[in-house]
Amino acid sequence: MLFLKLLPIIFFFCASQLVLADEPIKKSKSLICHQPNTEFYSRTKNFTAFDTLQECISSGGRLPKSQTASSAVKPQKSMKENNSKYSRGQFGHGWDDVDRDCQNTRQEILISMSTNRVQYSDDKECRVISGRWISMYSGKVLFDASKVDIDHIVPLKWAWDHGARFWDKQTRQKFANDPINLVAVEASLNRSKGAKGPNEWLPPKNVEQYKLRFKRIVLKYDLND
Repeated sequence: MLFLKLLPIIFFFCASQLVLADEPIKKSKSLICHQPNTEFYSRTKNFTAFDTLQECISSGGRLPKSQTASSAVKPQKSMKENNSKYSRGQFGHGWDDVDRDCQNTRQEILISMSTNRVQYSDDKECRVISGRWISMYSGKVLFDASKVDIDHIVPLKWAWDHGARFWDKQTRQKFANDPINLVAVEASLNRSKGAKGPNEWLPPKNVEQYKLRFKRIVLKYDLND
């Protein structure tokens, strides 16, 4: 009799487990492994599906910041990346030229951010030598491209220390060349900023704009702030 009374409960539990088993682990574009019935699972529309959490993590994925991975599912590759030291080469070798038009990311940012038509070093139009750029960090107007740095608003080393070390190299290279994270500023301020975040360094002007842009990038790439 007791078994018969418990039968509906047992059936419900087994059925719910089967439903969950049919739902894959979702690895988002930012390499987060989302499990069914977690906060962002239903919101994750573009993903790679895995049968188990361990498979997702072993592929280079990681758990959301609110969860803790057990040592049983931490892949050896991720542990190796976690213990390796930062180097610029971890984010690709210099500026990328994805469309192979001879203008790398630096040149494209100089072109897009100039308020006047830029001048090139020759007719091939591969290298910008002059234009008109307004530094977000100081408000100063810059004309000589050689005195303009393209700064990573979220520095590469800062990103590495706050989660990028767990990304695959392709994602890190994309991050290093993402226009949302790049701004044309004077070289002196870029050098003084270095790898510091907003808690250690702030620009002389447009502080709130800088903080909001920094936060936007951190959220886009799900970095730990």
